[in-house]
Amino acid sequence: MMEQRLTDDERLTLKTGAFGAVFLVSNADAGMFAMIRESIAASGALDGASGVVKEALTTGPLPRLPRDSALEVESVVLPALGRAVDILREKSPQDLAAYRDVVLAAADRVARAHRGVAPAEAAVIERIRGALAEPA
Repeated sequence: MMEQRLTDDERLTLKTGAFGAVFLVSNADAGMFAMIRESIAASGALDGASGVVKEALTTGPLPRLPRDSALEVESVVLPALGRAVDILREKSPQDLAAYRDVVLAAADRVARAHRGVAPAEAAVIERIRGALAEPA
């Protein structure tokens, strides 16, 4: 099956989901030094992307996330992850597992970067995993 190029909006959706997931986990157990360490850990996982996923995560503008509350961020990020799954399923199905793996690896690295995975971080990762899941 021929992969179709993603539009700028579709790439931004993938990026919003991935970067937003990292942001959600990072904020679940916040601390300034922890956030710096976590962002470095996450960038290593995002660097592991390839193909359409790498292009989406490394080109174009950074996503704009709400700054007011974690709930508001989650209300943008989780639907973006779901849309990213739909976009990849339609346009580049061979990259869907890679996107899911990169996002979950980045979220997991962020959670482990500072004193192991806190319960709040684990709960956020489960919501991210749910947003990335195939519909039943």
